[in-house]
Parts: sequence; structure tokens; C-alpha cells
Amino acid sequence: MKTDSVVIIPTYNEKENIENIVRRVFSYEKEFDVLVVDDNSPDGTASIVKNLQQEFSERLFLLERPGKQGLGVAYIAGFRWCLDHNYDYIFEMDADFSHNPDDLIRLYEACALQGADMSVGSRYVTGVNVVNWPMKRVLLSYCASKYVRLITRMPLRDATAGFVCYTSKVLKALDFDTIKFKGYGFQIEMKFKTWYKGFKIVEVPIIFTDRKEGTSKMSGGIIKEAAIGVIALKIKSMFKKI
Repeated sequence: MKTDSVVIIPTYNEKENIENIVRRVFSYEKEFDVLVVDDNSPDGTASIVKNLQQEFSERLFLLERPGKQGLGVAYIAGFRWCLDHNYDYIFEMDADFSHNPDDLIRLYEACALQGADMSVGSRYVTGVNVVNWPMKRVLLSYCASKYVRLITRMPLRDATAGFVCYTSKVLKALDFDTIKFKGYGFQIEMKFKTWYKGFKIVEVPIIFTDRKEGTSKMSGGIIKEAAIGVIALKIKSMFKKI
């Protein structure tokens, strides 16, 4: 019997992490399938996944894309695949263990048992729960969430979080063709449109730990896109439905 849940893991050069994260997700009593969306990683990430598929043929899936086009584009491709395969709960999670896979259960329960339409693994709902980040990065992330809350009026403490559970109902209600952000601003846009449409969002406190293997994909262009895009998103929502 197919599980009701799937975890989307976008990858670009994650050979150090991908096998460990996949095996960890498959270790729980609660079953989760995994969809890896790989943007043609030159380090052979996709080859590692293909080898693992021989062991987990019915639970591990791979969506290969021709190149690096942005986090948002990768997730949307994953969302479409998951809806086509009739999953009820669709998760976003990084490959690098900055998101603790143990928290998948709590995000799932918030939606499946407690009535949330979207649950967000929040670093800031109970203070600042970030480990091994330099202070500059912590302040940037924390202030970014404050900025988003001020501009959009969304009642979320961690609007930029990338550890999320969506119900299929939410994803079916969103028009993916109108999603404009490609970088980390994508996380803000998805939460804003979910909230704007009246869905219930619950923040689940987590501890975020910086990656130990591989390199971060954060850049100045990603930050600029998010900062400017939030204002445009809010203005657009004031004049027409989004």
C-alpha cells in the first residue's frame, strides 16, 4: 500500500549528503516516500540516487532536470509530480541535514492530526533556534522574516523557512504558473499565497543546524530578489487576486 506522504529533496552537488538523508527518511516507522529533484549535479548526485533506487525501488524516485534553474523551479516540478501521483502530504526538505528529518513526524502530525493545511518548521517561533550559523547569517535571516512580516502582515515568525509540509489541497489551489520567485524568495511567495487564500498555517518549532558537508547555495542575488519581490507581491495582492 502506497504511503500518503512524500518528501521532496532538491539537489545540486549533494553527493556528501544524499545517501545519508535518504536512508534516514526511510528509517522511521511512519513511511515517507522520497522524490529527489536533481538539477544535473556535476558531482554525480543523481548517480548515487539511481544506485539507491535498486534497494528502494518502490519508495525512492528521481526527477532529473537539465540544469540549475533555481530552487523554486525545482520545487514546482516536484509539486507537479507529487500531485500527479496522488500524495496527500508533500514535504520540502534540504539534503544537508540542516533540517532534522526527525521533525518530519511533527510536521506531518500538525497537518494530518491537528488540522493545519500547511505546517512550517520554524526557527523563530520560540526564540532563535539556529546552531552553527555565524551571527551575520543569523541576523540576516531573522531580520528578513521580520521584514516579510512587516510588509505582508502574515502572522508567521519564519516566513523564509524551507522545511514545510503542504496538504495536497493547498497545492491544488495554487497556480504554479504565477509563482515568480526562483530563489529563496519562493518560500515567502508560497506561504503568502497560501495564507492569502485563507488556508491554516501552523508553525512547528525546530532547531536548524548549519550543514556540515557540501556548500551553501545562498547568494546576494537571491537575497535581492526576495527583498524587492516581497514589496511587489504585497502591492499586487492589494489590487487583484493572486
